Amino acid sequence: MVSRPLYLHVIDWIKEQIREGRFASGERLPSEFELAKQLGVSRSTLREALRILEDENVVIRRHGVGTFVHPRPLFSSGIEELFSVTDMIAAHGKRPGTHYLFTGRVKAQAEDREKLNVSEKDEVVVIERLRTADDEPVVYCIDKIPAHLLPDPVPLHYPSIFQLLEREAGIRISYAVAEIEPVGYHEKVSSLLSCAPETALLLLKQVHYDVDENPVLYCFNYFRADRFRFRVVRRRLLTR
Repeated sequence: MVSRPLYLHVIDWIKEQIREGRFASGERLPSEFELAKQLGVSRSTLREALRILEDENVVIRRHGVGTFVHPRPLFSSGIEELFSVTDMIAAHGKRPGTHYLFTGRVKAQAEDREKLNVSEKDEVVVIERLRTADDEPVVYCIDKIPAHLLPDPVPLHYPSIFQLLEREAGIRISYAVAEIEPVGYHEKVSSLLSCAPETALLLLKQVHYDVDENPVLYCFNYFRADRFRFRVVRRRLLTR
């Protein structure tokens, strides 16, 4: 009978410590020397185990700093569900908040004209916000809306853009077409979200349509990848 490689036992042990809470989310693990001594294995065996755990997103290794338990996402949602950021934060028992960074009317750029079906002469309202959960910054949002849909100045007391459109323009969002892009360190956004250099971002770009299939909202939402997890339900198409 072939014996099981030693590094697999190390992987199992570290995962068990995390499951049972002995190594907490985001906590720094003991040094390689201490772990290897505690487990009675060589440092090369330990490093192989940590390399695999890093590939599985169980731990994060920071050069010159140490190895940390990968933080568990605070928020999880199906990407097929159309939600406002406010609703998503509240649904997970957190208090949503908003810091407005910019609101104004600007000339529609080429991408705006394509996505929102407006002309070169038209303006779009740009709303730039930092969204918080229990005062922790978690999402950076840029929302663009055809200017003719909203009053000037734009009222900013609504908790979500969906509510703003419903109350001020009589528009209900029916569906959205979304794209997800992974983003590494971003000098502006990562700083606003208090991200460490190694913390990735998820960019969710969406065009929202009303019940008459008119594009009414083009938004860019930058989510902290260590705070959010999105899932997709994929169904098999059966042919006869």
